Amino acid sequence: MSSSSSRALSSRRLVLAALTVVLGFLASGALGFVRLGVVAAQFGTSAALDAFTASQRLPEVLFVLVAGGALGSSFIPIYARVRQQDEEAAWRLASAVMTLASAAAALLGLFVALLAEPIMSLLLAGSPPDMQRLAAELTRLQMPTPFIFTISGLLMGLLQAHGRFLLPSLAISMNNVGIMIGALLIAPALPPAEGLAQVGPNNVYGLAWGALLSALLHLAVQLPALPRIKARLRPLFAPRLEGVGRVLTLMLPRVLGLGVTQVNYLVNIILASRMAEGSLAALSVAFSLMFFALGIIAQSVGSAVFPTLAALRAEGDMDGFRARLLGAVRAVVFLSLPATAVCVVLGAPLLSLFERGEWTPTSTQATAWALAFYGLGMVGFALLEVFSRAFYALEDTWTPVAVGTLAMLSNIALSLLLVQVVGNPDELARGAFGGLALANSLTTLAEAALLWALLDQRIGGLGLRSQATGLGAFLARSAGATLGYAIVMAWLAQALPLHGVALGLAAFGLGGVAFFGLALILGIDEARSVPRRLLRRS
Repeated sequence: MSSSSSRALSSRRLVLAALTVVLGFLASGALGFVRLGVVAAQFGTSAALDAFTASQRLPEVLFVLVAGGALGSSFIPIYARVRQQDEEAAWRLASAVMTLASAAAALLGLFVALLAEPIMSLLLAGSPPDMQRLAAELTRLQMPTPFIFTISGLLMGLLQAHGRFLLPSLAISMNNVGIMIGALLIAPALPPAEGLAQVGPNNVYGLAWGALLSALLHLAVQLPALPRIKARLRPLFAPRLEGVGRVLTLMLPRVLGLGVTQVNYLVNIILASRMAEGSLAALSVAFSLMFFALGIIAQSVGSAVFPTLAALRAEGDMDGFRARLLGAVRAVVFLSLPATAVCVVLGAPLLSLFERGEWTPTSTQATAWALAFYGLGMVGFALLEVFSRAFYALEDTWTPVAVGTLAMLSNIALSLLLVQVVGNPDELARGAFGGLALANSLTTLAEAALLWALLDQRIGGLGLRSQATGLGAFLARSAGATLGYAIVMAWLAQALPLHGVALGLAAFGLGGVAFFGLALILGIDEARSVPRRLLRRS
């Protein structure tokens, strides 16, 4: 195929695609913040919210393993290669993969629903039996979601492979919309429940119904884009179709890798269930806040660049591959370092926004405590989003799995150690769950560093000492600007005659001006390039 007909996005189109995805993640992040506030006001850091948090893990595990990143990262490179040669064959491949994946999700969902109670008895062994039963019932109610998300997730990958990023970006927000409807409308409308499920006027089963609604909305919002790409999807049970075997071959190690990641989450549930009531909810809210920031910073860039990396790899253009990857690395590092400073310095003032209804100042302190530890690993989390996609585009899914397995084992060992020395397991405000967040951040930083080194060996041009890329100098300058940002925010937090969220927002905004000023003084190109690209579009 000639370069003129390349399916890889040009640098300018890639920037526009990334900006579209960024806006989608910004909208999702804003709605996610509102969602956290709504759920916090309705349920606080109660045992009911602990049960719902635990119940979400099993549907999430199934979706991630059957579809999620595993299916997308293995399917899109093969789809891109087949599409280079035969458009109709590519659609047959997509139909077969979607049929097989959704059928697997349905069968596994039924299996887990039948075994929900004994599974929750194991996960929440440190919790009262009534909490275990409630978590099992909430799990059963959410079990259709993996089936729906499997179809919707594959549609998202297909649309992005065809250069359509708007509706997939909007779909991300639907997760938050459904939960908010569940918390605000369904929870108070349901008949009052007995025991832990009822928190004031709100029935926690409303959150489970909201999760189910989220999946339906996630799928529905993407359907209008299918005619625009002339989609030819249909039920097709064809496990021996050409390309399906290769997708499954690539998917297997990715499934193992994501399974390893899920083990970390399950370990957190097991350990946090033995701590003070609300520990699991505080840890989950903190991780969600970090993840929202991560979505804006790294997932948006990774989602936009992955189809292009896959297409460049299919075309054999490794110079282009390396250039796109370097741009993505610089972008996520430039944004994730100051995000770390915000999490550590301004967590409590910003989280005070949630203080209404069932959410107390103690809930704020506990969540800010965990958020500070998660924030320390922001750069690692962000780089993983980029480096893992680079390996998948190279059709190498085993390397991230091997590194991820090592990181998982290290995380478990470090978690068991740090919960003994960080915080107090009998209190909420400075609970031992902070050790779980710190262990996750430290092992993620190490995992990202190892993947970086391995990727540099594979394609070259990513070394910190390389004069051609200047990554080492870039990291040092970005770290310097971030340190200045943190100092300015800390000073403003003490000097400004404000309190709570007003103080947090003022310190964040004024400190942000200082950060960009320092970045310009230190000669960081990203401080100029992003505004220029935005002005070019105006």
